[in-house]
Amino acid sequence: TNPGFVVRITQAGLDYAKQHGVAILEKELAQLKLQDISGESRIPVLGKVRYEISGLNLRDFQLPHSQISLVPNEGLQVSISNAFAELDGNWRVKLRILRHHGSFNLNVEHIYIKTTLKLGRDDSGKPTVDISACSTSISNVRVHFSGKLSWLYNLFRKTIASKFKENLEGKVRERSSREAAPGSHSSSALCLAVTANIDAVAGIDYSLTAAPVATAQFLNVDLKGECFSLAQHTPVPFTPPALAVPPEHNRMVYFGVSSYFFNTASFAYHTAGALIFEITDAMVRRGGGEILCCSSSPLPAPLQLDEMYPNMPMKFSLSAPSAPFLNIGTNGVSLQPVVDIQAYAIYPNGNLAPLFLLGLVSNVSATADVQSGRMVGSLAVGRLKLFSFSLSPYLQVKMMQSIMNVVASSILLPRLNERLGKGFPLPLPAQVQLSDPIVQFHEVSGGSGAGPATHPR
Repeated sequence: TNPGFVVRITQAGLDYAKQHGVAILEKELAQLKLQDISGESRIPVLGKVRYEISGLNLRDFQLPHSQISLVPNEGLQVSISNAFAELDGNWRVKLRILRHHGSFNLNVEHIYIKTTLKLGRDDSGKPTVDISACSTSISNVRVHFSGKLSWLYNLFRKTIASKFKENLEGKVRERSSREAAPGSHSSSALCLAVTANIDAVAGIDYSLTAAPVATAQFLNVDLKGECFSLAQHTPVPFTPPALAVPPEHNRMVYFGVSSYFFNTASFAYHTAGALIFEITDAMVRRGGGEILCCSSSPLPAPLQLDEMYPNMPMKFSLSAPSAPFLNIGTNGVSLQPVVDIQAYAIYPNGNLAPLFLLGLVSNVSATADVQSGRMVGSLAVGRLKLFSFSLSPYLQVKMMQSIMNVVASSILLPRLNERLGKGFPLPLPAQVQLSDPIVQFHEVSGGSGAGPATHPR
């Protein structure tokens, strides 16, 4: 299926991620636990010597040179060169009737690690990472023994160094494989949640619609990008249009968003009953508008609301008969929502008496931005157009239009923009922030659009 949301990570983005990834990997490798080493060695004249190496403590592990590169049609390659490790521990020796012990220090130099990661997705849409190739090598191991019989260990230093090298290579390969294997809790890609709550009403499905695609310039990740009601997950009655992100790769990361993402959000909130707004007299007074009272109703005789409901307050219930859909074009985002306005008289006991039903339509434009890892927006309302379903001969349009203008500009729009200002969470790993965002609108097939584009800090 077509994605509603696309994430593009370029080589520049991978280079930036590498800086932080290396720090994490150094910390992980510094926690390696090496096995004790024991064995026998025969020394001319002296005979057979039994030795034990224990209490291995990896004090330092440095990765001065590393690179994450794109592998077209497969995924990523992580390569580390000239890495350095320092260890210490204890030794014990038995030679005939002699028994002695001491400490040692070991330096491991020129460690090389190269791992190719194949990126995919499982049946639930979560990303998967498999190792298609992994190689590890260590060029040099230097051991220094201290103690009264350290000269004895120095006689078979090469044997000990060889065992250390084999032990360390195996552990490094094992840890590298475990970090990238599916199900690993420390893999950043696998810790990305495939759903995120927008608020208490709706959430977003960010599951993968296909395996990530790597090219020589960037890595594209297609996400479902579908919003849903948390109370009832009603199937969306429309399909996502084709979304083609422009072939740009100068910045670190790009997000491509189609109208499907926003329209499923509209559908989710409408399904949850969240697109219903009530306007009371107190709210209109704060907005500086007319008093909502049957005695001053914009409906004159022969309806005679002041006689039927003398001095009773009124309220309006605004609701959308269907989820408003928006379009994305080169000039931005636009929509033309239709709103039903039901007027009520409020009895002293709180019961409601329906008075009349109006319709309202308006051209609305929207802006989009990125703030603190969330996509935010705001609405601007154009001219309102009112129409009556049954009261056209009696309705004082100008007075009603005046009330609705106050309602829209002073009450309804601020409430909507307050909610849009809280934004939608972007699919980002923990503690990743975005800086210097650029929002662009593009006309693509199906009347959908893409944007914004930004890169991480």
